[in-house]
Amino acid sequence: MTPNKFNRRDILRTGGAAGLGLWAASQGLPTFAQDAQPELDIPEGAAGKLTVIHRTEYFEAAQNLFREAVSNFAKANNAELDISTTNPESFGDFMGKMSAAVRAGNPPDLAYTSTVSIPQMHLLGLLEDVNDVVEEAISRYGNVMQGINAESIAKIDGRWVAVPLIANTTGTFFRGDKLAEKGIDPKTLLTWGDRREAALAISDPDSGFYGWGLTVNQSGDGWGVASAILNAFGGHFTDETGTKVEFDSPETVAAYEFIRETYDRNGKYAAMLPPGVESWGDISNNEAWLAGSVGYTHNAFSLYAASKRDNNPVFPHTVLLSQPMANNGDHRNGGAVGGWLTISKGAPNVELAKKLALDLLDPVNFTPMSSVAGGLFMPAYENLWTEELISADPNYAIIKEQVDIEDPFIGPSWPANPAAQIDAIRAQGVLEQSMGNVIAGRMTPEEAVKDAHNKIVQIFEEGGIL
Repeated sequence: MTPNKFNRRDILRTGGAAGLGLWAASQGLPTFAQDAQPELDIPEGAAGKLTVIHRTEYFEAAQNLFREAVSNFAKANNAELDISTTNPESFGDFMGKMSAAVRAGNPPDLAYTSTVSIPQMHLLGLLEDVNDVVEEAISRYGNVMQGINAESIAKIDGRWVAVPLIANTTGTFFRGDKLAEKGIDPKTLLTWGDRREAALAISDPDSGFYGWGLTVNQSGDGWGVASAILNAFGGHFTDETGTKVEFDSPETVAAYEFIRETYDRNGKYAAMLPPGVESWGDISNNEAWLAGSVGYTHNAFSLYAASKRDNNPVFPHTVLLSQPMANNGDHRNGGAVGGWLTISKGAPNVELAKKLALDLLDPVNFTPMSSVAGGLFMPAYENLWTEELISADPNYAIIKEQVDIEDPFIGPSWPANPAAQIDAIRAQGVLEQSMGNVIAGRMTPEEAVKDAHNKIVQIFEEGGIL
């Protein structure tokens, strides 16, 4: 694992670089956000009362099945149940609340979360060892899908600290009908540059249609786009060890120049930019896509699933592409684990929580949830990809290919493994804010890169790395 020198005592005392409530993470490839979730208190755990918290599912049917499975388990084990939703998102205060609950000795037993940082939770001492649970799951259901980088994220010092539950991937979606009108073969759109030109070609602002449905504003989606473009140009935050800042480079400057050109309202690509795209949040591209007003975007499969569920006219024209490759031809494909099961450090009912984790992975419970979730709740283990599940949707097989890829791209931490220090960069919004400075004309690409580099160095110094 990447060396991680952040001192837990210092973080708890000073709030670290971003404040405890802001330290959250991307995992592997960025998980593009679905919907903003409200801030909710974390329930208190107690002996004899099984306390479970879970993220809000985009599909109510899947969420109801999850809660039903938990409820049935509690009844079968004669346990009182307290189950509720929470907000484990990058800009919420989930981490701070969980830290307080662990210190108070009354944390919830089991949590099902999405973009919360597993390395950061481990660093802060919030997680029980679940190595026995994951090894049992592997013995029952096969290896963890190799494309999701699970071992790099949740297997620390040789032991699992979180249970992989879901193997999702980020969708890169184009309007196939608009491409066809311009004679563009989607299979030729391999790089960010290719896709930018195609987005411009299909744009028709006079009719309210814009090709580029992507933002780099601070948000889950913005982080995903910004970091993917950075990495595609060869820019990166650190060296392979994760301990040396290497952000200020010609490659990073080139990525920032690409951003400047793309979002220049007076430049070549102005016609493809939707109004207000510079300040979009996590649901903005969903709304624009489903309204039929944009031609290219990246998003979790919530976008695809919603259009399918609602018989949206854009659904039959949706083309799913692989991740844009790097400028040097390297692939950037891989999966993003969309959900983890974690057991809180010092939870009152650890053994019961471990049994529940395995029960939720049982195909009797997992397959029905996955089948109705429109691509948002896909298996993290090889043998749970049953024919029954794959036949539920024609694109499920494509998702399986993307989360089963050999040698997957590690994600925004590249070339280092995912780690708390990379999560801290995301939590502070350093990358998106610096790109915003370029878009707004406050800084040149060179100035913005140098400024961001210095901020990252400061984060590392405050974390005890430098």
